[in-house]
Amino acid sequence: MKEWFTAREAAELDLPGLPETESGILRAAERESWHEHPFLSRTRKGQRGGGREYHFRLFPTEAQLEFTRRALSVRREVTRDANGNTKLTFSGTEAARVNRDARLAIVQAFESFSAGLTLGLSSRLQIFADRYNTRSIEVEDWIRDTVPHLSKRSLQRWRSAKRAGKADALAVDRSTARKGKGVLDTANGGAVRAFILALVAHQPHLSADHIRTLCRDEFGETLQVERQGRMASVETPPVRTFQHFLKRLRETEKVALTKLSNPDKYRSTMAPAGIGALRHIREPNALWQIDASPVDALCTDGRHAIYACIDIATRRTLFYVSKTPRASAVAMLLRRAILAWGVPDTIKTDNGSDFVANDTKRLFAALDIEMDVSDAYSPQQKGHVERVIKTFQHDCATLLPGFVGHNVADRKAIEDRKSFADRLGADTADLFDVSMTGLELQRFADAWTETRYNHRPHSALKGKTPAQAAMASDAEIRTVEARALDILLMPVAGKDGLRTVTKQGIRIDHFQYVINAALPGTQVFVRMDPNDAGRVIAFDAGDGTFIDEAICPELAGIHPSTVLAAKREAQSETLDAATREAKRHIREITKGRPLIERVLDVAARDVPNVVSLPRRESEHTTADIRNALDAVAEPATPQKSTREAKAMAELRSDLTAPVSERAKVTPIRSQETPQLRFKRALDLEARLEAGEELETTEAMWLGGYQAGPEYRALALMSEDFGG
Repeated sequence: MKEWFTAREAAELDLPGLPETESGILRAAERESWHEHPFLSRTRKGQRGGGREYHFRLFPTEAQLEFTRRALSVRREVTRDANGNTKLTFSGTEAARVNRDARLAIVQAFESFSAGLTLGLSSRLQIFADRYNTRSIEVEDWIRDTVPHLSKRSLQRWRSAKRAGKADALAVDRSTARKGKGVLDTANGGAVRAFILALVAHQPHLSADHIRTLCRDEFGETLQVERQGRMASVETPPVRTFQHFLKRLRETEKVALTKLSNPDKYRSTMAPAGIGALRHIREPNALWQIDASPVDALCTDGRHAIYACIDIATRRTLFYVSKTPRASAVAMLLRRAILAWGVPDTIKTDNGSDFVANDTKRLFAALDIEMDVSDAYSPQQKGHVERVIKTFQHDCATLLPGFVGHNVADRKAIEDRKSFADRLGADTADLFDVSMTGLELQRFADAWTETRYNHRPHSALKGKTPAQAAMASDAEIRTVEARALDILLMPVAGKDGLRTVTKQGIRIDHFQYVINAALPGTQVFVRMDPNDAGRVIAFDAGDGTFIDEAICPELAGIHPSTVLAAKREAQSETLDAATREAKRHIREITKGRPLIERVLDVAARDVPNVVSLPRRESEHTTADIRNALDAVAEPATPQKSTREAKAMAELRSDLTAPVSERAKVTPIRSQETPQLRFKRALDLEARLEAGEELETTEAMWLGGYQAGPEYRALALMSEDFGG
């Protein structure tokens, strides 16, 4: 930069506050005594005519600032060693080094700007900062990007650091300078940071203002931070601080946030993946993997699901197309694979309802196949079948009519390819050219598997194709007859297939199925014939042995009387065979000794032969016991007449005698009304008054009747009526 000028050159600069003519410059120099400054005024050398040159620092302040603005350029300051080589001693991050170099360049530019100015340091700092911020100073783009705004205080701090030989202190990487040490990082023992991380993972679209408001709700208006070894309360930072924190958090915790907010993306792009985890599986049918996924193409009858089965050792693959995900679809997939390849040892399945249904478990148990269910939300545990389904979607489904894309973005792109006029009023089928049925989809899947996939070299098979790997194996294959397999694939009745036979037969869905070979009360396991609604097959619920077929006359189109007659005949034969031997034993039992005698004889043999020793006894007595003894003792008084004593003795003798020896007593009357009994009592009383002797039974009856309430009541009534 040229700094010395003659009077003519100074006039040509056209600076504010400086005369515009040579004579004007000379007069100003004479008036302000420029020639008296030994370091800013000098004799012109090497030029004809002599004269003087003046340093631009002698110009008025306004002119100096404008001249500096025009001439100043902020560039990188290159530090070199004694040999002239650039010094590369800084060991910080690249961002920190760029920050240091930019600040040193700004300090160097300021030193050049302020050299010779007569203004104070504070004024020079402020003027330079203002010029920098208003872009009046030429600055390299990387410096402007690094330091977009300059303050007077920062510039002075940078000057002091450079003069003190601490230029490396200007190297600041804002991404690491306070990494993990900010208020939001350390507040409340890290609880604030964990809470914000959870919010972002739960709802990634929350703004900084939303998160700040939620933090105020969770932690209050102040946060607890550690300052100089002590806990202090600080106000919740402003939204701007939350914005910077969220930006840094999304960068540093990208993997954790992806795992929390998008597990599928984490598993497919970030989760550690093992290589060759199933290399020990070398024999066909040692391990299969099965899974299902919606096909990325529409059919005329809706979107179908594709069920895939892959043999790990050979990479052979089979597909089955199903309208809806059901256990029956899993069964049909396995039927195709077992008939084609044989019975596997283990099958790795998903934990979906169609794969862990009771029907599927029963099928696995019946075929002696081990079921290995993967953990929930862990598709990587059956990565081979996941990969083969992806291959099908990208290699086969892409070519199918009605292809809708592999995701929402693909589908939107397909829609956008259609012109607005073509799409106006069109339904989904027209939009995606849907013309394929479910049966055609199955045919395309089978053809693609047999002609393309199974004959394509596979990297896991060392360049062999799945078909070649299967043919090269000499391992034994377990086969199952198709008829037996079809029986095992039949759906069961209800949830568990268990039914109890009644006299009407087996009740299934409000229909009665007549079975001949099972008696009422027998529990059976029932499988439904999918091709004949009027026929079911019954097995023993205990050991699974085949019992018989059961027919529903209503559904089979047979007259009920015909089925009932056959049922009765079959049951009669069954019962006759079952009871024949029992009837023979019954006849033998009825002809022998009574059962009670047999039981008592055995009981007598079981009685132990033990002699009881005499026991010590004492008489127990109470007042009631003594009264009872008095009642049974012979009374001493009063003396009774001979006739009464004789009658009482006869009565006592008759009561204590055995029943067979007692005197026959004919009741006087079997049935009497109260009036008749009262009349009989009056007759007996009249006979006594007449001096007639009554029989003992009559006398005893009269005495007991006179003591009763009936006699007294009727006697009073008789007196009232003058009887």
